[in-house]
This record gives sequence, C-alpha cells and structure tokens, in this order.
Amino acid sequence: MQNPQKIAVVGSGLVGTLLAIYLKRQGHTVHVYDRSPDIRTVEFSGRSINLVMSTRGWKAMEDVGLDDEIRKIGIPVDKRAIHLKDGKLNYQYYGKDGEAIFSLSRGVLNRRMIDLAEAEGVEFFFEHKIWDVTLADATLHIGETERGEWTELKYDKVFGADGAFSRIRHRMQRQSMFDYSQEFMKIGYKELHIPANADGTHKVDKNSLHIWPRGNFMLMALANLDGSFTCTLFMPFEGENSFEQLKDKESLVNFFAEYFPDTAAVIPDLVEDFFKNPTSYLVIMKCYPWTFEDKVALIGDASHAIVPFYGQGMNAGFEDITVLSEMMAKYGDDWKAIFSEYQKSRKPNADAIAELSLRNFIEMSTKTADENFLLQKKIEKWFSDKHPDKWLPLYSRVTFSLHPYSEALALGDFQNKIMEEVMKMPNIEEKWNSEAVENKIIDLLK
Repeated sequence: MQNPQKIAVVGSGLVGTLLAIYLKRQGHTVHVYDRSPDIRTVEFSGRSINLVMSTRGWKAMEDVGLDDEIRKIGIPVDKRAIHLKDGKLNYQYYGKDGEAIFSLSRGVLNRRMIDLAEAEGVEFFFEHKIWDVTLADATLHIGETERGEWTELKYDKVFGADGAFSRIRHRMQRQSMFDYSQEFMKIGYKELHIPANADGTHKVDKNSLHIWPRGNFMLMALANLDGSFTCTLFMPFEGENSFEQLKDKESLVNFFAEYFPDTAAVIPDLVEDFFKNPTSYLVIMKCYPWTFEDKVALIGDASHAIVPFYGQGMNAGFEDITVLSEMMAKYGDDWKAIFSEYQKSRKPNADAIAELSLRNFIEMSTKTADENFLLQKKIEKWFSDKHPDKWLPLYSRVTFSLHPYSEALALGDFQNKIMEEVMKMPNIEEKWNSEAVENKIIDLLK
C-alpha cells in the first residue's frame, strides 16, 4: 500500500478502468472522467473490432484476481481459419496444444470492467469534458465547451488514458523536448456482422479467427457469446478494390460475390451494415516522454496507439499497467522514480509492437494465402515442438509469453533470416520434417 493520494484517470476505456482498479487497491481515492455517456446505458455497435486477450492481458487481470470474471465473457480461439477465394479452407493453429487467445466484445468487456471498478469503490464521472490539464500541479480543467467557462479540479496525480487523440497528451505536446508523431494508414475498416443461427449457435467455427486474405484488403471475423460474429473489412480508402469504389448496393454485392463468395450465406445484412456503419481510420501514434515529473502520466493508446493486426493494443495497454504496478511496488511513494522507470521500460516495447502490428497486416492479408508461408510456419512449429529451448515462434513470443516486445522483434527478424535459408533447400516440400532440415536450423542458430 502507498500513502493515499487523490488521483484522476481521464478515460473510462479498458486501460483507464483497469488502472483505476489497481490504484484503488493501493489505497488511493480514484476518480475516472469520460466525455462520453456511460457505455452501460448506450447501444455499442457500428465501429468496433473485437478484442483478443492473450498472455500479457491475462497477467494484468490475474494480478488483481479478475481473470476468472473476464473468462466468462470470452471465447477461446486456438487457430486461424483461412478462407481462400476458390472456396478452400485452411486452418493454422496458434501456439502449442491448448494455447488460445480469447475473443471479447469490446462493449461487453468495457461494461463489465466499469462494474468491477465501481465494486472496488472507484467513482466515475461520465459526460464530463476535460479540456486541459495544468501539468505542474495536476489540475484538470472541465467545462461544457472548449471555449466556454471551465472549472478547476485539483488532484495529486493525473493519468491520461484517453486514447489516441488524448487531451492530456495534447497539453504535454506543447512542452519543449516532447517528441510526437502520428501516421494514418491508407487502409480503413468497416464493421459487418454475422448473426447467430435461429437456435443461437454460431454459423461458422467459433474457435477460429476467420480471415479472408485478398492481398491489399481482407475480411476477418471473431465470435461473440450470443452466437454472432463481429466482422471487420479492411481495405484502402482509394484506388483499386477500395472503399471509394463501393458506392452503391450493386457495386458492393458484386464485389463480395467476386472476392468473398462464401460469405453470402452468413452475412444476410451486408448492404444495410455496410452503408449504416462508418468507415473508420487506423492511426499509429508515438510520443515521448510519457510523464511529467511526479504529476502526470500517459498510458495505453494515449502514449502508443497501434494498428490492430497483432491483437495486441489492449494487451500492450494492460502490460503498461503491470509494469507501472511493478514500479509502484519497487519504489513505494517515490513517484518520480516510478514514472521515470515506467516510461523507460515501456517505450522500446511500445515501438516494437507498433512495428510488429504493421507488419502483421501483410501476413494476414497476403501471406496466409501463400502455400510457402504456411509451409514455413509448419516447419517452425515442428522444430519448436522438438526444440522448445532453441526456438519460440514469433507469434508465440508476442502472444503467449511475457518476453519483451523489443526482444520479440529482434529475434523474429533473426529467425526469419534462418527460415529464408531453410525454404531455399531443394525439395523442402517433401523433406520439411527431416533430419537434414533440423540440422540446418541448428547450424544456422549457432
């Protein structure tokens, strides 16, 4: 336990809410502010990508004993189901036997997290618009409009957990020596929907991440508890096979008939969903420093927004909390040391997962339809099963371990160079699991 302080968390999303629970457990008074209405009172749909919880996220949940509660609202996903254009269906299993990510509806999870935080004694203030913060004394400025009258709210600490377009970071950006970059992908996304069968069962395998890889665009789907799937169409805004070309019912229906023919039977509301739901943007945001003295700190997307293609956005944000908690245990009430060590530890790993997430779009949209790529992954899994001390595949290192993301990026590049050599071996298709291949990998690892 620390000496009790009055702490504000700006943002009632997943990271802000879990952080509030951690801070409350340390004996602090915790107030969470959000400019939006209480998510528990509004319909949540139309612009979401289902979340996947993996080892880093579970670690943060386990440390406060909430993992069992959250597992109740998730569905284990142990493989990719790759839908090829010709109708062929390939399965690519994640990790070792029994290893699975968990599909979670963002809305369902966020509602549950707020309930759990309130049960701990965290106070929430919805529809409260924070426009600014005085960094030197952790004072929030709240008001109805940006140009109108503001009220001051004084705290001992302020955490900005208010997402990629954070108001707290906006103030920090106006300091000298603050680095900031923002990059929008040329690819956007749109939510679609596979409804449940009449009896409430799922129309396709619920324990798979379904991917329809088509080069520079793709469709993916993850299961929900109610028998439905949240689908996400990723594609360029402009050019060939882009959102700008799908302007009417005819062009949309023809496009899906050509590229996703097997979805006709499972997405009955394609036209309605497509034109009702917004086309959303994907942004990568990096900044540094993440903290100001011992008063203000950024966490989650406010400090490192990434694209969703590794399923690590939430997990990386939750790992921020794990590291912050470790620093709190180590340094007690020395918040300058806590904040300094927290950002030094997390920044290289945040940059690494941003790069890995960007790369994974190419893997999911293009390589998963490539027979050579699938063979390479099969060889890696085979070798890893035989020599777990010598080889942990990149996906497993990111998703099913607590190894630093920066280490995963470096080792993943090293392993890929080895596999490039292995894939050049004559008749690799026939002898992929031979002693010769095994020895080749062992030699290249030296």
